[in-house]
Amino acid sequence: MMNRRQFLHRSLAATAAGATATVPGFAAAQERNDVRNLRITDLRTFLVDAGGDENYVYVKVYTNQGIVGLGEGTLAGKGLTVATAIGELKRQLVGKDPTEIERHWQDIFRGPRYRGGPVLMSALSAVEIALWDILGQAVGLPIWRLLGGKARDRVRLYCHEGYLERVSHRKKRRPETAEEEIALWVQKQRDGWTCIKGGFFPVQSTAVDFRQAIREGVEHLAKVRAAVGPDFDIIVEMHGKASPSAAVEFCNRVEEYRPLWVEEATQLESEVLAEARQLRAQTRVPLATGEPLCSRYDFAPLCSERLVDVIMPDVVHVGGISEMRKIAALAEAFRVDVSPHNPQSEVSTLASLHVCACTPNCTLLEIGSGQDPFWADLFKGGYFRYERGYAPLPERPGLGIELDEQVAARFPYQEKPVKSLRFPDGSITDR
Repeated sequence: MMNRRQFLHRSLAATAAGATATVPGFAAAQERNDVRNLRITDLRTFLVDAGGDENYVYVKVYTNQGIVGLGEGTLAGKGLTVATAIGELKRQLVGKDPTEIERHWQDIFRGPRYRGGPVLMSALSAVEIALWDILGQAVGLPIWRLLGGKARDRVRLYCHEGYLERVSHRKKRRPETAEEEIALWVQKQRDGWTCIKGGFFPVQSTAVDFRQAIREGVEHLAKVRAAVGPDFDIIVEMHGKASPSAAVEFCNRVEEYRPLWVEEATQLESEVLAEARQLRAQTRVPLATGEPLCSRYDFAPLCSERLVDVIMPDVVHVGGISEMRKIAALAEAFRVDVSPHNPQSEVSTLASLHVCACTPNCTLLEIGSGQDPFWADLFKGGYFRYERGYAPLPERPGLGIELDEQVAARFPYQEKPVKSLRFPDGSITDR
């Protein structure tokens, strides 16, 4: 005979088991994998020519139970360097339990005498994402469920101005005239998009002219606003190209067109924060920054002083999924929103999507390569889905994507030319 306490305990256990069994893959994973005895057996990097001026950097982390985790560490112009940095982490990981994600993160970041920076943090990000992928596959659950469950039912997305469907890996068509570009904004609005980012601070690669960029950018923004109406969200991208004084003038002139935010108006991530403080004090338009920053320590003063309204950490550069969550929690304490920077491949997109799914103040996600059919081949058709500017929460175990090594081998690393911006006198300016 069971007493009342035993009966309630067994009933609750049965209910919990039934609930988790309904999650796709959970029951099968429990029967197939011995999570407590997982061990890392190998680590391999893959460099893939992404077309244009970029190579993507991936890592696969292998285990003794056949589970393979996938991560990304793409860093513009530094693919070989990051791949080498990832490879050096193998000696710290082989033989270890891949589910001890926080301890591995601390060991990789804090263990060496020298730490941080875009190269080392991108390597750490790649491995950390792969470890979460392993854990999710081992228990049969998507990563966002392991991080506390959903904070929203779907994730809002924004795309880029001028992006048309790519017809192949190496060919893409962009609007050739201002009229065609405006028409594209209107068409995307009709397609259900609620937010688009545009480059409203045009500069020529060898003749940077701030005065001309301000004038042309404001004129273009006025036309876009008139075309899409007062309620459509427009993100204004400056990419840190302006001087502080030019940024102040530009931000004040675009305020009347109500951008959702002005992004990277100047070098806001400056170590002394002088430029961010100047811009915040002299403008009222919403500001966003953060794509070049590499850890929570970089974001802390921007949030605590409320120098920006939105931060834009990149899951591939800040140390991975766990670190992005910590950065978002820090920002939430100061009522700062998070919009993950995400110009990389679908590995980065899905890692960011898992964070947005379970993080209250991650309100808007960038996508850059989502329409490219090349990714369907590279990732065995597992790339993320979206409709009318929103993405459903992924339900595949782990990250939810798999790299096809044979397809990757057909697009090996290609050395790309180094580009820089110059003033008319030939001196170098920020890019």
